[in-house]
Amino acid sequence: MAAAEREAEAKGRECPKEEARRRLRELDVADKFSRLPLPKASVLLPLVVRAGRLCLLLTLRAPQLRRSPGEVCFPGGKSEENDKDEIDTALREAKEEVGLPPEKVEVICRLVPGIDKMNYLVTPVVGFIEDTFQATPNPDEVSDVFVMPLEYFIRPLNYMALPYKTSSGYLTWMHCFTYHDHERNKSFKIWGLTAHFAVFLALVVFRTKPTFEVDYDLDNLISSAESKFMNLYASVNEKKKSNL
Repeated sequence: MAAAEREAEAKGRECPKEEARRRLRELDVADKFSRLPLPKASVLLPLVVRAGRLCLLLTLRAPQLRRSPGEVCFPGGKSEENDKDEIDTALREAKEEVGLPPEKVEVICRLVPGIDKMNYLVTPVVGFIEDTFQATPNPDEVSDVFVMPLEYFIRPLNYMALPYKTSSGYLTWMHCFTYHDHERNKSFKIWGLTAHFAVFLALVVFRTKPTFEVDYDLDNLISSAESKFMNLYASVNEKKKSNL
């Protein structure tokens, strides 16, 4: 690869904030899937620029939690009656879990949702936060908070793909990343729906082919993501009908 091409690729990976903001807004699904008859949850995907690179803030769930203890996830949780929409839910949960004030989040978009193992419709809300933000984890819910380069989700150092069957019987592949934070000498495993959302976010922002296989049409990212989601939703509905 020529030097000029390498430089262009490096700039694309870093992807300045303005360019990332523009690309994300192009793929905003807004409330397109909000009326689907499933219980609702939201997560916040907090983007932060550090040393000119886009990074992602994630949390480690507290070990005493009943569901998914000790797993890496994004701030988020179930919708509550007073939440106006998925954005409200994500911002409220982020404040409760890591002390992030809603007014300190520049909300950019909602991306194609996922369905978790409890058949909740989980909407990823993407927003920028300032590098000066200091998390104050709620020990009842969060045991650690860390930041990692978004690029890791297209060019990982430690990755595997595992076959995975959803609760509805839908067969897919699950991304599984291991990230080592050298500054704190800690390793984190990111997998499941969290990894799914992080990979899609990185694909939207960087617009480049990852070093591993993904089941999206990279030339038609939004349409292929929506099609994949609707196939999953259809399989959930079929499973419900078969249980009646």
